[in-house]
Amino acid sequence: MSTSPDTDIAKRAAELRATLHDWNYRYHTLDAPAVSDAEYDRLFRELSEIEALHPELRTDDSPTQRVGAPPAATFQASEHRLPMLSLANAFSGEELADFDRRVRRMLDLTIENNLEYVAELKFDGLAVSLTYERGVLIVGATRGDGYRGENVTANLRTVRDIPLVLPADGVSVPELLEVRGEVYLTKAEFERINAERSAGGRPLFANPRNAAAGSVRQLDSSVTASRNLRFFAYGVGEVSGISFTGQRQLLDALHTWRFPVNPHTRLCADIQEVVSFCEHWAVERQSLDYEIDGVVVKLDSLELQNRLGSVARSPRWAIAYKFPAEEAVTRVTGIVVQVGRTGALTPVAELEPVSVGGVTVSRATLHNEDEVRRKDIRIGDWVVTTAGEGIVKRINVRATEIETFDRSSIVIPNSNFIINPVRNWTLRDTIGHFTVPVAVSYDGNPDEVAKMLLEIASNHPKLMRHPGPDVNLVKLTPQAMEFELGGQVRNVLDAAAVSSDLRMEIVRRFGKKLLHIPSGQGAKAAK
Repeated sequence: MSTSPDTDIAKRAAELRATLHDWNYRYHTLDAPAVSDAEYDRLFRELSEIEALHPELRTDDSPTQRVGAPPAATFQASEHRLPMLSLANAFSGEELADFDRRVRRMLDLTIENNLEYVAELKFDGLAVSLTYERGVLIVGATRGDGYRGENVTANLRTVRDIPLVLPADGVSVPELLEVRGEVYLTKAEFERINAERSAGGRPLFANPRNAAAGSVRQLDSSVTASRNLRFFAYGVGEVSGISFTGQRQLLDALHTWRFPVNPHTRLCADIQEVVSFCEHWAVERQSLDYEIDGVVVKLDSLELQNRLGSVARSPRWAIAYKFPAEEAVTRVTGIVVQVGRTGALTPVAELEPVSVGGVTVSRATLHNEDEVRRKDIRIGDWVVTTAGEGIVKRINVRATEIETFDRSSIVIPNSNFIINPVRNWTLRDTIGHFTVPVAVSYDGNPDEVAKMLLEIASNHPKLMRHPGPDVNLVKLTPQAMEFELGGQVRNVLDAAAVSSDLRMEIVRRFGKKLLHIPSGQGAKAAK
């Protein structure tokens, strides 16, 4: 049981909190430690002991609360006071110039009128909103759908870059302040986390962004605290009691309130300077110890921002310049066929692991059989993989300048096949019959294959039992056997479900023995 604290103990606890907050800021934000680790630990331990004896002196903004709270059962929803809008994209200097022209047209300005922009690095992390009342962090939330996110306050309190209380000196602290920013992981910390997970036999994070998002959304905030997350502030939502004239001034105020603000942000005199900034960082981004995927460009004047307003979910006064996708060369070690939820077949290349855009890539989609044939992708090929936004999009072309040996072709189930049970049907039709052509590599007794196909069809609850499904052998060659699997359904909705389920089950059962389900056969329907 705690004893009632006297005035001196309460005063000492307040002094310790203020001192530790200052040391945290100097160490984590300024990278300029004011004292030794031993001295910090001594004061931290003293504060912890005071709070243990007098729990009523423990505040939400205490440095001791950064180590994590008890696990939560679930996250509560948190409404943003002002929406966290998404941004339109630009992919070239010309598109940035188009953005500048649109802004001038809407503001009725000519090329002679000066327009300053603030160019900020676009961090590849998790966007969050921090709400402060009278200088104390009250709520921390994820972006969510832009209007409502998840309340992850306990987790964000463990991020040492995020101030729990704002200093009273310098720029006046608003009564209410919503700060917008990005939680991220350094490249080194991402590698450390994945090495730890690998040693424990757990799945690896695909990239630093996923790792940061997963860390913030932990129900146990002590896990979040163990991952050394970082934070950059880049904007505000609702603010009361203070106003700003421009984005650059706003960022300076955030810095004064001890929020980390990216040092590479630049106030640009015109859009040409913005383009140069983007081109510079497209090349130099690898020199950073964190991932970026572009540059955010904002009109500096807040008055002009307000005049422009927003359209749909994006502001008219800002745009995100996205860097060109990065590429890397690797080798195809295998090609497998994945069956989607609807039964669609997608060939996927298995690759020798390679780093592309900060992501270790070992697989890439080949989209469909036509794409494989057109690019002539085979096992053993050296290929160029492309990553955009941290995700591999496609295999571009064979790297023909690298000699390839032992190229193996692959037989892929025809990804163009469509069982189309709704052809010539309407929702008024009640009974229809359709056939599914199936070709299987020759391996065993055709009767056994037919029996397996019949079993697949007979087990489906939506296929009519009277008359039951039927399987007919239509062609037999030394290389393959072809069947028609037929059945009746009660209505068009059942037909759609049956066709999808049968495709998935046939591929699952026969695997590599399945040559194709011929396209162009369509479905034969009858009332």
